[in-house]
This record gives sequence, C-alpha cells and structure tokens, in this order.
Amino acid sequence: MGDITLRAIETLKNCDGVVCEDSRVSGGLMNRLGFKKPLTPYHDHNADELRPKLLARLLAGEKLALISDAGTPLVSDPGCKLVREALAVDIAVTALPGASALLAALVLSGLPSDRFLFAGFLPAKQGARRVVIDELKSVPATLIFYEAPHRLAETLDDLLFGLGDRSACVARELTKLFEEVRRGGLAELAGYYNQSGAPKGEVVVVIAPPAEEDNDLIDIETLLHSALETLSLRDAAETVAKASGRPKREVYNLALSLGKKKDQL
Repeated sequence: MGDITLRAIETLKNCDGVVCEDSRVSGGLMNRLGFKKPLTPYHDHNADELRPKLLARLLAGEKLALISDAGTPLVSDPGCKLVREALAVDIAVTALPGASALLAALVLSGLPSDRFLFAGFLPAKQGARRVVIDELKSVPATLIFYEAPHRLAETLDDLLFGLGDRSACVARELTKLFEEVRRGGLAELAGYYNQSGAPKGEVVVVIAPPAEEDNDLIDIETLLHSALETLSLRDAAETVAKASGRPKREVYNLALSLGKKKDQL
C-alpha cells in the first residue's frame, strides 16, 4: 500500500470526498483501507473546469481530501492552484506529511542536505534546458530535479555540460516496490543511462553544490561586476585582486572575460 500515516488514514475515513489524480489508483487504496468515498479525478486536463466546482463544495461545508498517486500533493501537480484559491476565500487548509520523493532522494543521495534547491522539471527542449542549468550553476546548494525517464540521459548530458562532473545521484521509484538509487559523477551517470536506455517510473536527480573554489570565483565575479560600474577594467581588477587576495593576472583575465560577455549582450 505504500507509506501512509495514521493521521492520513483518519482524515480519509472522515472526509466527505476524495480529490485524486487517478480514481483507479486511489480506488485501490480506499478498498484496501476499507473506505467507501466519492472519488473526483483532478489533473492537468480538467483542473481549470473542476476547480470552481470543488471550491463551491468546500464553501458549502464539505470536507475534501486531496491526494496524489504517489509522493506529496502540490509538488509539481495542479493541486497548488486549488489550494491557493481555497486560501484566497478563507477556506481552511491543512497538510498531512507523507512520502516525498524529493526529500527521500536528498537523504539517500549522501550529498549535503543543509541547503538545497528543488527546481522541479527542467525544460523539455535542450536550448531552454541549458539556459536554466546555466542560471543554476552558481547556486551554493544541492540541486534537486524531477525528470521524465525518456529524457534522463540527454538531461544528464546537459547537466554535465553546464555544471561539470559534479557528484550526483539518480533515484527511481522512491518509497515504492522497485526503488533504485544510483550514485556517481555526472559523467558516469550520463554514460550509464546513455547505454542502458530510459529507466521506468518516476525519476529524481540530485546534484552536489559547486566546489568551494567555484563559490570563490562566483564571489570574485560579483565584486568585479560592482567595481566595473565605476572603475576602468584595469583598476577594477587591481581593486578586486587586493580585496580577495587572488593573483592580479587571474582577476584581470576574469574581468576581460566579463567585459566581453557584457559587450555581447
């Protein structure tokens, strides 16, 4: 039956109806719990049409339980809009913690967990995907993504291209029967999934934060951007080199690179 808390079971037992992704999946759960509740499918294809009807039921005093086929509701699913609109009209909402693929993947990855960024799904098209990866490369935190199985290999290739060979983890079907976790560098993981083909099930990718030297470089870039607003390139490089303790030639070359990027914009 998967992971479900006693509080969640009690809530399902006492609610007036269940809002779910797939009534076949949720129906199986309810049968095993021994409950008979009206099931209302709510997903990307019917959410806009159903949301006003569900809000009307809630305003009339019904208690509805929103559940997902797997993982945590509202994380990368249309339930977030329903909750937002319910809160806007002062309908009480509570959350019952349960299985969460992204948190399970973070724990199982062995990567730093004190600071992390969940970035949802990367864009499906390579150009847009590489732009987003470039925007995230300097984030000083562990990165977590969801990914469709058929795009996993090409996404790992793009992550390797944009982030370098960082430590990473690919976790599949977490908290389910066929759970699988594979750890390694991005190059190793990309090579494996390019050879083995697309895995089955839901996939989470976890990637280590940039190395400390990368963070130092990011800080120097920030200082240079600020200095170049008022100083010449040479003076900005000299000022930042003194402030950071990094070699003047290294900082000057970085300033030249930033200046070229600025001219291209």
